[in-house]
Parts: sequence; structure tokens; C-alpha cells
Amino acid sequence: MSIDVTEIQTLGPGDRAAFFDRDAGIEEVRGDVREIVDRVREEGDVAVREYTSEFDGVEVGNLEITDECERAYEDLEDDLREAIEDAAANVREFHEAQLPADWREEFGDGRELGRRFRPIERVGVYVPGGSAAYPSSAIMGVVPAVVAGVEHVAVVTPPAEEVNPATLAAIHAAGADSVYSVGGVQAIAGLAYGTETITRVQKIVGPGNKWVTAAKAEVRGDVDIDFLAGPSEVVVVADGTADPEFVAAELVAQAEHDPNASVVAVTDDEETATAVAAAVDEQASAREREDVIREALDNDASGVLLARSMSEAILFTEEYAPEHLAIVADDEESILERIDSAGSVFLGPNTPVAAGDYASGTNHVLPTNGEARVTGGLSVETFLRSTTVQRLSREGLESIGETMTTLAEAEGLEAHAESVRKRLER
Repeated sequence: MSIDVTEIQTLGPGDRAAFFDRDAGIEEVRGDVREIVDRVREEGDVAVREYTSEFDGVEVGNLEITDECERAYEDLEDDLREAIEDAAANVREFHEAQLPADWREEFGDGRELGRRFRPIERVGVYVPGGSAAYPSSAIMGVVPAVVAGVEHVAVVTPPAEEVNPATLAAIHAAGADSVYSVGGVQAIAGLAYGTETITRVQKIVGPGNKWVTAAKAEVRGDVDIDFLAGPSEVVVVADGTADPEFVAAELVAQAEHDPNASVVAVTDDEETATAVAAAVDEQASAREREDVIREALDNDASGVLLARSMSEAILFTEEYAPEHLAIVADDEESILERIDSAGSVFLGPNTPVAAGDYASGTNHVLPTNGEARVTGGLSVETFLRSTTVQRLSREGLESIGETMTTLAEAEGLEAHAESVRKRLER
């Protein structure tokens, strides 16, 4: 299928719902997921091995493969190992810049207040894999946790007859402490509740298919998670100065992820819209994953949209709240200033979304399904907890004493008020 050009003003309620009411598609599998999670929680490694055999078709020997990751790193071809190290270094540098500093200040009347930050102790990172290679996902999940100072970073990645060595090498280069050859629902359950082999963690992060996402939803509450991510998304906002070939390349690149990917170009220039649609069709035909790309292009949440003005294009984009937002226009900064909701933004003709996917340094684990309205992507802060700190001098206590006792009594909490008065009476 080719991608269509549609005027935004002609979108009906159903069309708009397809664009704006996206979801991760997890409800249809929640029942099966719950059964798997319960068995792993009760039976540990036995259940993990059974499900690994059933779903992955692999009889795993040792579930822990930490040493194999180190060997894979040592045996990797020099150019690929160097690319992994370069990407990890860039990601590390960007995330180190995010580290917040503890602080304590005097607030004028004897109130010393502050905030301090401490890492979560044990974190689990899901790295998609098996026979496929996703070294970038290993870097994006593990490096921020290590930078944050997490004491123990455990990684789970699906098994295969031969797990791709690039993924294993990247897990080692990123700095994981333990690695387990297990994927899917059973991996999430193992991290959430622990098994004889798998370390129980306090938080689980990382992308996966709808089964993995449903498992994260199921265990949330017993363990913290990052967010529930769905299929990949991109919105490209372009004006008449944009190169249609570049815009089309972004849509095709995201479409090759998943048949359910949502890829959108929105422009206020009719000639650009038509040229982008034609370029998408041409470029898709040249890609190895053309079948997947065509399915994504045919998705109701994909299209080339023609706006009556750039303001209409911006309003659409803000309501969409995309995982990836590319802006290719004469004045990208002014457009960016008017869009608040996006997971990661790529400005200008020389900044492909692939830069954030692999090597610029920003994180590619990002919110989808409109969650960018309320949360950001994976970061150092994901792995930190904050504590407020306070100290009152006698003057400080006296300055807010009446306020405290009055409010405590208004709430019917007499002992709270008395805890203040006892100090004021000394």
C-alpha cells in the first residue's frame, strides 16, 4: 500500500481517534500474561525454563550468561566493538550531564531546607534480542542506570540457539552486573519476583513487544516500571523548504520497525505533501522489510497530512504527542517552542531520528501512545529517588508554629499540634 495525503480539516471522529487514541494493544493478552506471571512467581526457575522452551523453542542450560557477554565483547569484530563503545560513550556523556546535585539552603527565617538524590539499589533492564541484534537497546537501558549509581543492574534478553553476539557485547560494554538468557513475560516476572537464579529488582525498564508490555502492566505495583510503551511512532513537521526525500526517509525508517508503527508527516505545503507521499512509495520499494513497511503505511494512524497553516500542523502534533518528533522547516526553533509534548525532538535536515536511536547520546527508550503529554523518556532520573531534608532553628520553629498548630487543629489532629507546642514551651 502507498501512503495517502489527507487534509487535516477533513478528518472525521473515527480518523482522529485512530491518530490520537493509540494504545499498546495489551488488553487482549492480559489473561494469558497473568497466568504466566503467577506461575513464575510460584515456581521460579522451573516455570521460566518451561515457558522458555514453549515460547522460544530453546532449552536453556545456564540461565545466567554474564560471562558469555564478556566473551562476546572480547571476540567481536573490531569495527563493531568500536561502534558500540562510541555509542555507549556518547550516551554516558549525555546522561552524566543529567545528574542532579544535592542541595540545602536557608530560607530566611530559620528554615534550612534541601533535597538529596540516591539511586535505586536493584534495577532490571529488558533488552529485546534472541537471534536479532539490538545492541542499542542494551546501551540505552543499562548506561543511565550505571551513571545514576544503581548498585546492581540485571539484564534479561531472549534466548536463541545462538544469541546475537552484538547484543551480548553491548550489554557487557554498558556495564551490566548480571545477565540472564530469558525473555518475554517470564523474564519480567522473574525480575519482579525473583527466582532461584534471577535477582529480584525494584524497578524494570526497557522496550518489548505487547507481551512484555502487558507483563510490565501486570507486575506494576509489586515493582516499579518506566512506562507502557507501544509500537514505534514518528511525526515529521515540515514546511515548503523541507526536502521531501528526507521526510519520506524518516517515515520509512520508523515503518520498518513494526506493522503497527504509526508514521505521520504533517505540512502546510501541498506540493511538499504530494512529493513526500510519492517519495515514501518509491523508498519503501527499495527496502528489505518492504512488507512490514507497507503494513505500517496502511495503518489508520499513518499518513501524510496537509494543514491549512503551520498553526494547524502544530496543534495536530501537540495533540498527537509523538514518541519521535522531527521538525524540518525554515525556523525549527519557533515551531519547537510551540510544541510541548514529544518524547524526543530532532531538529533540522541533518538530524535523522536514527541519531537518537543509536549514537547522538540521547535515550531512545521513549513514551508512546500520547504518554509524552505526562512523562519523558528514560533518563538518569528514572533510576533516582529524592529525599527532602529540613532543619528548623528556634526562630524557624517560632515563625511557623502558629501556622502548624492552627492547621493541625483544623484537621482534628490534636497530637500534631501538641508536638509543636511542647517545643515552643521549652
